[in-house]
Amino acid sequence: MLCGADEAGRGPVLGPLVVAAVAVEDEEALRSIGVRDSKRLSPPQRERLYHEITEACSYEVISLSPRHIDEGRSRMSLNMIEADAFASVLRPYRSHSLFVDCADANEATFAEAIRSRLGGCGPLVCRHRADDLFPVVSAASIIAKVIRDRAILSIQDEVGEEIGSGYPSDPKTVAFLERWINDKGNPPPFARCSWETTRRMIGRAKNSRLTDW
Repeated sequence: MLCGADEAGRGPVLGPLVVAAVAVEDEEALRSIGVRDSKRLSPPQRERLYHEITEACSYEVISLSPRHIDEGRSRMSLNMIEADAFASVLRPYRSHSLFVDCADANEATFAEAIRSRLGGCGPLVCRHRADDLFPVVSAASIIAKVIRDRAILSIQDEVGEEIGSGYPSDPKTVAFLERWINDKGNPPPFARCSWETTRRMIGRAKNSRLTDW
């Protein structure tokens, strides 16, 4: 059996970080349905593949809230938070061949972080762009991306306005976050306060209030 793991939401200011693992006996089954890197697929394509993958394969998912990430950042790097999450979803399959999309600049360092958290495992391949190299990792990236996209849509429905993709490069996300912080003085509960984008907005809002005095 092969198992691949990937994440969605490493760099956004809004919404969860989602890590998924997919296990399959033969990657040909994934190739035959058109599995590839989730970033190269449209949302409807990802949704279709999500249903086919989850029906045909064993899988595990963990979703880390912004609060969990903020609290973790006071003790460790984001890379090590992700290593914890990867180990969690890989644990049921640790005796099999594992393929992981590397979340660290150093592939060997990230592989060892996961291996140590698993207390040992089968063969572990940790590569940058693994979601483009190994179909089983592509499948995991699709599951993670679909679940994160659904979480973003749920947040948007809850607040009643567009919040964009949740990434700081998205003008809709930046505009939403600025409006929220300017109006309420603090970021929303689904924002990562440990990201520089959020901290800058909080600082500007506080300075504006002092100037108003």
